[in-house]
Amino acid sequence: MMANPFPWLTSIILLPALASIAIPFLPDKDGKTVRWYALGVGIIEFVLMCYVFWIHYDVSNASFQLVEKYDWLPTLGLSWAVSVDGLSVPLVILAGLVTTLSIFASWQVDRKPRLYYCLMLLLYSAQIGVFVAQDLVLLFIMWELELIPIYLLVSIWGGPNRQYSATKFLLYTATASIFILVAALGMGLYGDNLTFDMAELGLKHYPLA
Repeated sequence: MMANPFPWLTSIILLPALASIAIPFLPDKDGKTVRWYALGVGIIEFVLMCYVFWIHYDVSNASFQLVEKYDWLPTLGLSWAVSVDGLSVPLVILAGLVTTLSIFASWQVDRKPRLYYCLMLLLYSAQIGVFVAQDLVLLFIMWELELIPIYLLVSIWGGPNRQYSATKFLLYTATASIFILVAALGMGLYGDNLTFDMAELGLKHYPLA
């Protein structure tokens, strides 16, 4: 693993979420300012991640890079652990590109534009968090934070059957979330050391492995 002195990944995760806080306070009557603001944040976020991976990521190194780990609740084995490898980097870039294009493509949204673009930026952060999380509980939290904006986006701005689609989406994802949580707890609690760090979990020997 290659650690980095500056928390690049944490910055990439938090930037859209923190930027969304300002949306309710922007002086805007017709939604135009909010649209440009959200698009600007999306572009800055995408440029930032491209810069980080171009300058600070070594494609010849197959190990995890840009590693960040901060104790969160050490008594419960929880930590803020993020990093990237050759699989997660293209997924992060793809998520950034698609989300930024989605903000641009939804330029004509005029129903509750502040809420819409706030949810889009929150979704932006959560998606990145899912792809870079190296702690199972952190992964679960990011996964859940990703589902909330999606549900609201579908239920408010979806098509004619948006309520049905949103409810169905919620039921399916909630069911999947239960299995994810049970699996994470089972792996973390197994053995002598309580941990949810994926690197440390890989060193454990499970009965079915």
